[in-house]
Amino acid sequence: MATVLYARVSTREQTIDHQRSQAEAAGFKIDAVVADEGVSGITTRLAERPQGRRLYDMLRAGDTLVVRWVDRLGRNYDDVSDTIREFMRRGVIIRTVINGMAFDGATKDPMQQAVRDALIGFMAALSQAQAEATKEAQRAGIEYAKASDGVAYLGRKPSYSRDQLDQVVEMLAREVNTSTVAREVRLSRQTVLRIKDNPAAAEELLAKWQAKRRAA
Repeated sequence: MATVLYARVSTREQTIDHQRSQAEAAGFKIDAVVADEGVSGITTRLAERPQGRRLYDMLRAGDTLVVRWVDRLGRNYDDVSDTIREFMRRGVIIRTVINGMAFDGATKDPMQQAVRDALIGFMAALSQAQAEATKEAQRAGIEYAKASDGVAYLGRKPSYSRDQLDQVVEMLAREVNTSTVAREVRLSRQTVLRIKDNPAAAEELLAKWQAKRRAA
């Protein structure tokens, strides 16, 4: 039985090595890493990604698929839900690094199945909602940069990366306390509190600086 880490990186702030180090720090012993780079989780289903297809070929019953969070599998509600359920039907265990969630098809108790399926649906919906919010913030940031022609003041450069902001938003959505979030994501508690108070502003600030860097 193998433990396979699937990593997807779509921005320069995200790295495969970082996702692997996170998994190993959480106690996973990784046998193999399968990764897609520069692939959008919003528009491209896992089965359509070059390395995503490998997962369907290589994973067998009893294997464990590790992902940093379910958004690595996709950012579309139907895609994420279908992907997790398909792997469970094949006897594959899906485990997340963040919050240590585990999904498998072992339970036959209908109440436990209902709770599991509801949680899958919630996390899939959260992934899509975050993706849509991020896309809108990035669009606004690009338009802002174009309109200002690089002259307007963008505010203080954010102290967090795209990967860190995603992690903070995900953990806060699950009501993890801010001190724990700060420690695990390696940001100051003040930064986490600012994100918590106004996540839309945090997204917009990051998008503006990313747009400025792309335009440079």
